Amino acid sequence: MNQPLAYVHPGAKIAKNVVIEPFTTIHNNVVIGDGTWIGSNVTIMEGARIGKNCNIFPGAVISAVPQDLKFGGEESLAIIGDNCTIRECVTINRGTIASGQTLIGNNCLIMAAAHIAHDCHVGHNAIIVNGVLLGGHVTIGNHAVIGGLAAIHQFISVGDHAMVSGGSLVRKDVPPFTKAAKEPLSYVGINSVGLRRRGFTSEKIKEIQEIYRILYQKNYNVTQALGIIEAEMEATPERDEIIDFIRNSSRGVMKGYTGNY
Repeated sequence: MNQPLAYVHPGAKIAKNVVIEPFTTIHNNVVIGDGTWIGSNVTIMEGARIGKNCNIFPGAVISAVPQDLKFGGEESLAIIGDNCTIRECVTINRGTIASGQTLIGNNCLIMAAAHIAHDCHVGHNAIIVNGVLLGGHVTIGNHAVIGGLAAIHQFISVGDHAMVSGGSLVRKDVPPFTKAAKEPLSYVGINSVGLRRRGFTSEKIKEIQEIYRILYQKNYNVTQALGIIEAEMEATPERDEIIDFIRNSSRGVMKGYTGNY
């Protein structure tokens, strides 16, 4: 840890076996967990909480103050879980008074030049691909994949196991287990490949497919579709997760596709 060409503030709390490469700056009020590697030319600012066994590549800036004109200098955090990889030139801003924290879960991969704004919450095992832009207060679910150069509007939610195509403009919520693509962003099927990789059975995948057929392909409005799903389909965690996500959406969910993709 004792790298003479790096600066570590005396108030920072650095665990055992942390490697800090040259020309990195670590500010006061920072906590870094055991076994984490921090590459050269990284800046970790006040309020950062970084877990165990993370890898942070050169040029990343963690826990800079929010790019929000309402920010008044209040104390807040940027929390990163265990076993995360943060690639070159990623920026992660800390939270505002709204939630007090920006939160990244465990086992996440955030690729080069992605930006995660204030008060975002990224779930466990999420993948944020190169150049992705997350506006403030965005929620990304567990195991979600956001394709390269996608831009996600503030206050949007992307559900668990969802996949957003590269280059997408995300203005509406993306329900769990789905694939989202095209312009305007549309439902183009469920993320069946990802679900199989994570151990979902064929029967469970068929159940999820049928739910989304009712929602997107049967010409019902959302209220009608949800009523039919509740009345005709057995209650399961996946069914209830989909229903709750759609009913709790403040911005509305993406529309169904027209034509072939």
